[in-house]
Amino acid sequence: MATATYPPPPPYYRLYKDYSENPNSAPEPPPPIEGTYVCFGGNYTTEDVLPSLEEQGVPQLYPKDSNIDYKKELRSLNRELQLHILELADVLVDRPSQYAKRIGDISSIFKNLHHLLNSLRPHQARATLIHIMELQIQQRKQAVEDIKRRREEAQRLLKDAFVTLDGQ
Repeated sequence: MATATYPPPPPYYRLYKDYSENPNSAPEPPPPIEGTYVCFGGNYTTEDVLPSLEEQGVPQLYPKDSNIDYKKELRSLNRELQLHILELADVLVDRPSQYAKRIGDISSIFKNLHHLLNSLRPHQARATLIHIMELQIQQRKQAVEDIKRRREEAQRLLKDAFVTLDGQ
């Protein structure tokens, strides 16, 4: 009894049978997904919004105003993290049964640090794009200068060739 090594193609391949003669015969692609959707059992959204710490059930350890000094707050949270890690070491030595509160505090600090860093991502993306565009402009200017230099060199060679031909 013969068996196929590969499964047969899905039935929708028939929709493309006339594609080689008429490329417009293929069906239109489905529209992009908007809003929320489910993928592998998880709910996702197409809106790129950073959820607040309160929505995640984490206390916010830095000011809630829009004029945040990120550098200062990140340093402050980093120092607080170092202090809490030292306190955790002390608690583990002196009172090992009370480590859970310290772990929760450290977790909260890490989540705040992570949230602050994620809120800087749009700025980082803009800065990266600006840098890439500046490099492209510089490369194009160099290419134009190289073309001009080679053109002048070719004109000089042609002029020399005409002079030597006229001299003979």
